[in-house]
Amino acid sequence: MYMHERKNWTNFFWDNDKLSPILASVRHLQGRLLGRMETLGFDFIESATLESLILDVVDTSRIEGEFLNPELVRSSIARK
Repeated sequence: MYMHERKNWTNFFWDNDKLSPILASVRHLQGRLLGRMETLGFDFIESATLESLILDVVDTSRIEGEFLNPELVRSSIARK
């Protein structure tokens, strides 16, 4: 179930005490991943960034009921 499918989803709230440690852990792991990616070179980082953007666009459009072809999205992003 997507968040926007829940009843009263606009009344969004969270518990900072529960969320903060999880976010801190994720941020730490993200930093470690970025550090490892730097050793792989610019081409790999650029490719990983492109793939991440493609997934974001395709997944976001799917939430809105549109199903985009990932190859067409890749082509469009690469041109820009």
